[in-house]
Amino acid sequence: MRDLAPRLLEWQAAGARCALASVVAVRGSAPLRPGAALCVHEDGTALGSVSGGCVEGSVYDLAREVLDSGEARCVSFGYADDDAFAVGLMCGGEIDVLVQAVDDATARVLGAAALAAAARRPVVVARVLPGPDAGAGCVAVWRDGHLGSTGDPALDLAVLADARRMLDRDGTVVRTYQAGASRPHDAGVSRSREAGVPSGSRAPRVLFEAWVPSPRLLVFGANAHAAAVSRIGALLGYHVTVCDARATFTTPERFPDADEVVVDWPHRYLAATETDRRTVVCVMTHDPKFDVPVLAEALGRPLAYVGALGSRRVQARRREDLVAAGVSPDALARLHAPLGLDLGGSTPEETAVSFAAELIAVRSGRTAHPLSLLDGPIHPTATKERPGAGEARCAAGTDPVRGRTTAALRAH
Repeated sequence: MRDLAPRLLEWQAAGARCALASVVAVRGSAPLRPGAALCVHEDGTALGSVSGGCVEGSVYDLAREVLDSGEARCVSFGYADDDAFAVGLMCGGEIDVLVQAVDDATARVLGAAALAAAARRPVVVARVLPGPDAGAGCVAVWRDGHLGSTGDPALDLAVLADARRMLDRDGTVVRTYQAGASRPHDAGVSRSREAGVPSGSRAPRVLFEAWVPSPRLLVFGANAHAAAVSRIGALLGYHVTVCDARATFTTPERFPDADEVVVDWPHRYLAATETDRRTVVCVMTHDPKFDVPVLAEALGRPLAYVGALGSRRVQARRREDLVAAGVSPDALARLHAPLGLDLGGSTPEETAVSFAAELIAVRSGRTAHPLSLLDGPIHPTATKERPGAGEARCAAGTDPVRGRTTAALRAH
C-alpha cells in the first residue's frame, strides 16, 4: 500500500470514491506477500496488484461491491481442486484480502503516514479488520506521535504499543487481541493466536503495516558498472547513493536512477553516514587509494552486504592491503569480492544482475542454486519472528463474489 498511497490520496482529494484491497496473510505458495495492495477508483481505474493476476479480477469485482455498499470485507482466496475454473490461486497457496472503502478519516491517516515515509521517518499504519462489533478505525503511528483511532480508547493503547515495537522493522502482520483487550488493565498487551488465544468471533483483529525507510545501497565509483548497479538497486527498492571524489564523472545526468549523487572521497562520506544492518555497500572504483579505505570502514560496520568489483588478482592484492590496514580476518571474511554470482556475464548490466542475484540470496539466506534442482518451498517460510507473516486468517464460510460460490472463496 505504501507505494500506492500518494495516488490513492490524489483520487480521494479530488472527491472520487475509491477502495483499497490489501493482502492480510499468505499461506503456502503465493505470488505476492502480505502488504501487497490494489486500489480501485470509482471510474474503474485500478492500480497495484494482490496476486500477480490469479484472483485479480475477483478482488477488483469485490472492491467495486465494497464501493457500492460501504462495508469492509475480509475474504480468503485459495486453489479449489474440485473445480478447475474456480476462483483461486493456481500456485496452490491461499491469501486473505482486506477490502475497504477509503473515507476521509482513513485518507487523513494515510496522508500523515505518506508524509512521514517521504521524510524517511519510520511509521506504522494500523487498520481494524471487519468483524462483529469491530469498527473501521485506522491509525498512523510514529515514534513521537500518532493520528487516528481504532474506535476503542483502550484498544488504541494496545495498538500504539505494538505499533511502536514495529518501527524498526519492515513488514505486515495481523494481531488478534483478547475480547477483553478494551478493559483498561489489559490495554497495551497484545494477544495473538500464536499465544494461544482463540480468534473468537468478537476478538478485535488489527492489520499492522510498517513503512520503514527503504534500505540504503551505497555505490562507490562513478562508472558504467555503478550506473547499472544503481539502476537495478532502485528496481529492488533501495535508496541509492552514488559517491565518487571525481566531480567530472559524478553527476546526476550520468546516474538518473540514483536518489543521491555525492562528490566526496568514499571513505570520508561513509564515515559521516548513518548505516544499519540493512545497508548494502558496493565498491566499483578499481583504485586502491579509493577502495581500500572505504572497504576498511565498511567492514568495521554491521552491514547487510559489502561487495567489491575486480579481477582475482585485484582482489588478492586488495585483501593484503586491507589486512595491512588493520581489518581482522573475521571482518575480511564478510567481503564479497569479486561480487556477484557465477552467471557468465561480462557487461555492466550483466554484472549488475549477478550482483543483485547474490544480494537477494544473501538477504534471504538461500542457496542461489537453480530452483529446478531443489525441493521444498519456493518462497521463504514465514515464522512468528519474521515480519510479513500474517498471524490471523479470515473466518471460514462461503460467500458469492459476482455470482461465484466455490471452496476457493471464503469470507466473513
